[in-house]
Amino acid sequence: MPYDAAPTGALRGARRPGHMKKRRSWFARFLALVALIAAVVAIVVVASNTHLHDDSNKGKGNTTSQTKAHKKQPKKPRTKAKTYEVQSGDTLTSIAQKTGIKVAEIQALNPEVDPQTLIAGEVLKLQK
Repeated sequence: MPYDAAPTGALRGARRPGHMKKRRSWFARFLALVALIAAVVAIVVVASNTHLHDDSNKGKGNTTSQTKAHKKQPKKPRTKAKTYEVQSGDTLTSIAQKTGIKVAEIQALNPEVDPQTLIAGEVLKLQK
């Protein structure tokens, strides 16, 4: 029986069977587009702000030239001490910064020392 020839008016006023499906399809596509735009905006915002959040310069409003000047700190003068006693939490890098002696030189003077397992109280040679 054709759709228009409904007996006793049972389907009178009813819409076509696919009508709601088309409306939902349009709405779903619209929501997907809005979600996509929101995701792209979020990614752009995060990507553009990643270089602005350097903890060492936080709140200082540094420009590029100020940041470069910050990195060019003068080297600490070389210590005159002949030895260094390792403190808790020390690394060869931190010892090199404290004493003004390069890490490679500290390693050359102390070949028996494992740089990965420095022990508090251990004495390192800083000079020959």
